[in-house]
Amino acid sequence: MTEDRMALIELAEKHADGDLLRELGELVLQRLMDAEAEQRCGAGRHERSEGRVNQRNGYRERTLETRLGTMDLRIPKLRTGSYLPSFLEPRKASEQALVAVVQEAYVKGISTRKVDDLVQAMGMSGISKSQVSRLCEELDERVEAFLNRPLEGPWAYVWLDATYLKSRERGAVSSQAVVVAVGVSSEGRRETLGMAVGPAETEAFWTEFLRSLVRRGLSGVRLVVSDAHEGLKQAIAKVIGATWQRCRVHFMRNALAHVPRKQHSMVAAVIRTAFVQENQQEARQQWRETADKLRERFAKVAELMDSAEDDVLAFMSFPKEHWPQLASTNSLERLNKEIKRRSRVVGIFPNNAAIMRLVGTLLAEQTDEWQVTRRYMSQETLARVLSKEDQANLLPQSEAA
Repeated sequence: MTEDRMALIELAEKHADGDLLRELGELVLQRLMDAEAEQRCGAGRHERSEGRVNQRNGYRERTLETRLGTMDLRIPKLRTGSYLPSFLEPRKASEQALVAVVQEAYVKGISTRKVDDLVQAMGMSGISKSQVSRLCEELDERVEAFLNRPLEGPWAYVWLDATYLKSRERGAVSSQAVVVAVGVSSEGRRETLGMAVGPAETEAFWTEFLRSLVRRGLSGVRLVVSDAHEGLKQAIAKVIGATWQRCRVHFMRNALAHVPRKQHSMVAAVIRTAFVQENQQEARQQWRETADKLRERFAKVAELMDSAEDDVLAFMSFPKEHWPQLASTNSLERLNKEIKRRSRVVGIFPNNAAIMRLVGTLLAEQTDEWQVTRRYMSQETLARVLSKEDQANLLPQSEAA
């Protein structure tokens, strides 16, 4: 208590004529977070205790908008697991984005019965256009800042995928492609690199999207993981020039499309034997033997395996510790499911800007969560993938010299 009293006295003296309440609020919330972190660890800072179950690992900066103004918080980080203060509402911003989209649809008179019922359940009847505009403007600024931020440092691995949402453009409802890029930083943490919305996954659309990432600083890419969309493949070769990994989950779906349903399990199990080999050479040998075994009964599957061998097994040229993450776009698939779940409430978006608002906010929050969870890959194994030039760029100027 003595330490807290001294801090309060210092605040009172320092801000006698200033914003004392805001600084006081920061102090109280900081003490609350430290107390919660100590409870998670089972011991205080620097305390030796048999009951300790975790350790502190520095802080991460975050601002909190309140009625007293913007508070600068230092949220404790833990060595194991993640910590979110109890007074911060997870996904609060994405819920605001969802409300904004529903409100906009409601005000424009194009909502479905389901959306109309939801609006009334939220107690938002009589929402004015000016209120909707203010909320949308605030969220759009956040999303734009996140999606246009500079991409610093090398990004050894990039995952690309698309999902489709319905939007009302020029008075007609159509499916819009929502493309998302996720990368791993040199620190081994995942980040959403960018997103775009367009009418279709054409080569031109993918090319412009990838060029926008390069303009923002995307570099050092060694492997790009995606499905086998022809336009996307050509865009990757043209803009990034990295090795391409064909998502093995998508490949398996394509292969099983040529197999009777009763044989799906058997054929899938046989193909997967290549993925459990110790190295790429043995995997290639197993792959070819499997294709020959299936050729008589499932000729189209064998032909597909012949043409896809290099692309499906490309991930095995990289460190074995990374294989589970590189073989497919599973991490992006989970993100797409969350996007679908949130957008299902809206049904039909009033325009593409509404899609950017909701999905962009969700991606920003997911990136924040990735920053406080365990690393996706270790820095030591990533160092084996990055070039000497990339590694030199990560060092301070004195060390690099």
